[in-house]
Amino acid sequence: MKNKEKKNDPYQALRFREFNMFLLLRFAMVFAWSMQFIVIEWEVYSITKNPLSLGIIGLMEVIPAVSMALFAGHIVDQREKKGMLVWCILGFSIISFGLFLLTWPAVVGDVSSNLILYSIYFLVFLGGLVRAFLGPTIFSLLSLIVPKKAYPNAATWSSSVWQIGAVLGPAVAGFSINWIGVHWSMCLVVGFSVSALLALTQIEKKTILNPKIGEPVMESLKEGIKFVFNNKTILGVLSLDMVAVLFGGAVALLPVFAQDILKVGPEGFGVLRAAPAIGAFITMLISAYVPLYKKAGMKLLIAIFIFGLCIIVFGVSTIFWISVIALFLSGVADGISVVIRQTILQLKTPDHMRGRVAAVNSMFVGSSNELGAFESGLTAKLMGTVTSVVFGGSMTLLTVLGFGIASPTFRNLDLQKDMEDHQNME
Repeated sequence: MKNKEKKNDPYQALRFREFNMFLLLRFAMVFAWSMQFIVIEWEVYSITKNPLSLGIIGLMEVIPAVSMALFAGHIVDQREKKGMLVWCILGFSIISFGLFLLTWPAVVGDVSSNLILYSIYFLVFLGGLVRAFLGPTIFSLLSLIVPKKAYPNAATWSSSVWQIGAVLGPAVAGFSINWIGVHWSMCLVVGFSVSALLALTQIEKKTILNPKIGEPVMESLKEGIKFVFNNKTILGVLSLDMVAVLFGGAVALLPVFAQDILKVGPEGFGVLRAAPAIGAFITMLISAYVPLYKKAGMKLLIAIFIFGLCIIVFGVSTIFWISVIALFLSGVADGISVVIRQTILQLKTPDHMRGRVAAVNSMFVGSSNELGAFESGLTAKLMGTVTSVVFGGSMTLLTVLGFGIASPTFRNLDLQKDMEDHQNME
């Protein structure tokens, strides 16, 4: 009975002090990053009144994030993880301070709107470079803080904290834009990035587990890509999520809905932006007590199908509360997807390849958010905002149906044995 209780302990990972510090710094960074993205979205659309400009924000971040991802994964696998994370957070803090200055009327009062806009795009581009290293570093550091038997539980809590930051960041951004303005909202972002750096000081340096230190870059990258593409489970889940997120990127158009369609202002914008993250966060908290690893493949397919339906409902809605509910339910479905995906990656990835696998993951899934933002902005410009969102949701449904029919192995994916093997590790 005692062993059974340990296996089902929903707080297993939280019993490690450094993991709690890790959760604090992850919350601070996600909060700061998501809040910054919302503030910049609002500022850019206020300057341009052009939905395509929102897509360009995503494009400016995704270009460096994708082009540098594999190289970043190689570097992360070769270096000590805490030191890498220090540089990532410092880089983000400097970029946030630059955006703080760009939104300060006393500094840019005589500067043209176009110059401010292009400067924002440039700093977002630099942020994409930082993100290329940040994701693999955090993913790798997590596995060094807790023992292997706690990986699944740690992945769930880490994803949950990510969602807390993703909930509060947009919500606070919406309200703070209304209460204290864009400029001082950016000041809050800088403050949270500094707090992440302080939390990181409570984590010790970790041993580098890669046995191939000094390995030539091309050989290292080739090994990482080969591992992902030879592992059908990882490749399948990343491909499915990539396409779904790419075509379901309706959140990039929320400033248009808030200002021009639903007409709810910055506070309503904050509620809309937070709704999917709240849904995902609730799902992740529940998953700590009710694991999702049984029949994981079918659950993932159903979750993404529901996600697509919710995006379509949101696109056609002209009533604020219906839009909020649709986004909330899309977040519930997305939360299931995130938990299953992170569990698969933690269970299936060798320690010495975590940086490279996380880099490929960022290319497939993380960057598809920005590509989805660009796709949404472009299609909104070409076919109208509402039609663009409905089109994206419909493509998500077709993708899930096609993938589910074509891949019976994925439909039958079950992580029960993998979970038991890791829980039994001493």
